[in-house]
Amino acid sequence: MKTTDTPPAKLPEEPQDRRPVTKVDAPPVTEKREGNVLNVFSHGVLVIWALLVVLPLLWAVMSSFKDDSSIFNSPWSLPDKLHFENWSRAWSQAHMSEYFLNTIVVVGGSLTGTLVLGSMAAYVLARFDFPGNRFIYFLFVGGMSFPIILALVPLFFVMNNMGLLNTTHGLILVYIAYSLPFTVFFLSSFFRTLPSSVAEAAIIDGASHTRTFFQIMLPMAKPGLISVGIFNFLGQWNQYMLPTVLNTDPDKKVLSQGLVQLAVSQGYKGDYSGLFAGLVMAMLPVLAAYIIFQRQVVAGLTAGALK
Repeated sequence: MKTTDTPPAKLPEEPQDRRPVTKVDAPPVTEKREGNVLNVFSHGVLVIWALLVVLPLLWAVMSSFKDDSSIFNSPWSLPDKLHFENWSRAWSQAHMSEYFLNTIVVVGGSLTGTLVLGSMAAYVLARFDFPGNRFIYFLFVGGMSFPIILALVPLFFVMNNMGLLNTTHGLILVYIAYSLPFTVFFLSSFFRTLPSSVAEAAIIDGASHTRTFFQIMLPMAKPGLISVGIFNFLGQWNQYMLPTVLNTDPDKKVLSQGLVQLAVSQGYKGDYSGLFAGLVMAMLPVLAAYIIFQRQVVAGLTAGALK
């Protein structure tokens, strides 16, 4: 009986165009450890910084609801009961209500004038080319580096000669001039990032430059206006040097002067609970403004870097 040898079955040939598989190397363990150590260190620094900022604020708020004996005997403990009479005493007897109203009038008028004039100047410097454009721009930038303390003496005599000393509108004008350099510097770079095609289309349709600015370009610059408005609000609300020199009328003093007056007028009485209540009163509007507009501030700061 004959047996026939059957040839072995051929394996399927591999395709010729098969590419070699490249292996992706995993990051070394040392790099991961270094990254984790860096994250822990950076988060630790941020936590320490947050504690240094938040704890004094919480301690001031807590002390405003204590009496004077509790502030000295147990400064770190919670108040046994809420002494709201500290706030009423600071509001009425220490005249914090008058100082608060004067500050709102001065800061409200100066902030409005700063945003209107600063946005108009920044728009012209950012959108129009004319002889002296860069020179005027660098004048505003140079005004940011000029220390205000050097101008106090000549500013006092200028205000006195113009009849603006110890007046509310005179202090508003000084606040506007003090805040304009930073406002123009900030908004000019912001206006350069806005699309020019919208303004060109409005001008082609017959809109004037004034209407184009107020109805088209200014609403588009809302994030930048909110950001620079918050910064100016913080600086003008906490301003102490300018009103101390230019506003010596007791009936027209602002909140920063009122706090100093409250601390000085106590003498040996030591009404520290009322002083802490007045301090928290002056601090609350600033905190409220930043908490409400914090997203708009971040959006305005980052929008200037994007095109």
